[in-house]
Amino acid sequence: MTSFAAWAKSAQERTEAALARCLPAASIAPERLHDAMRYVCLGGGKRIRPMLAFAAGAAVGAEVEKIEPAACAVELIHVYSLTHDDLPCMDDDDLRRGKPTCHVHYDEATALLVGDALQSLAFELLAAPGLYADAAVQVEMLHLLAHAAGSRGMCGGQAVDLASTGKQLELAELEFMHIHKTGALIRAAVLLGALAAGRLDAAARARLEHYSKCIGLAFQVMDDVLDAEASTATLGKTAGKDAAQGKATYLTLMSAKDARAYAQELVEDAVVAASHFGARGERLADIARFIVERSY
Repeated sequence: MTSFAAWAKSAQERTEAALARCLPAASIAPERLHDAMRYVCLGGGKRIRPMLAFAAGAAVGAEVEKIEPAACAVELIHVYSLTHDDLPCMDDDDLRRGKPTCHVHYDEATALLVGDALQSLAFELLAAPGLYADAAVQVEMLHLLAHAAGSRGMCGGQAVDLASTGKQLELAELEFMHIHKTGALIRAAVLLGALAAGRLDAAARARLEHYSKCIGLAFQVMDDVLDAEASTATLGKTAGKDAAQGKATYLTLMSAKDARAYAQELVEDAVVAASHFGARGERLADIARFIVERSY
């Protein structure tokens, strides 16, 4: 088996190439909007969600070509959310993935339209007629992504985050927010990748659900730690922003050492869930470990 680093690089390159193909060319009208869509999507990012889709698909025997549209769809939703999150009316940030945010490089109206267009493109990709042999599974995939992106998923989590600024949350409240804001799309990435193989049996789905919940929380715990400890250059986004804005984070409830230990516990639980898929689940375990070991 190739190393995780080599596999991850391959998955990132596959995602980049697929996104470059599905995004409208910057030469097509409206040129400025299409240029901005390519600006925010290409040439940066960890591509964790596409990697999760590819890894989950591999765990249940899906063909890589079948996973690719799902991986792109979930990444497009993720990038749209980042583009909107960075707007002055939300988190008001000027740096993302090591370069000026969309509204800084272009303007606020363009950034708003970029997010809208990326969201639509995600569903256009996943809804392509005949994409999957089982139409019922394809509809389920569309439903999963819509739910993950909506008010009971990512958007709902962001709303709670904005409403919680300057407030002290209990751990259960904080985790409710992050299960929606971050965890919902991570869960969707995992399940979409697996569903690219067709219908899932109850046991496999339950293990993937548990894995997703664990790494979704671990990812956010580490994001909070890194926001406090890493530099802007390392993160590719403004460091220390959470504390400066009075955001509710894990570090408002526990020390960085305890937060890292909690993330490690979650990852170990996720690795156990991945182990039920045998050798085919090893990439899921690798991603879980990467989440807690990363420096950005």
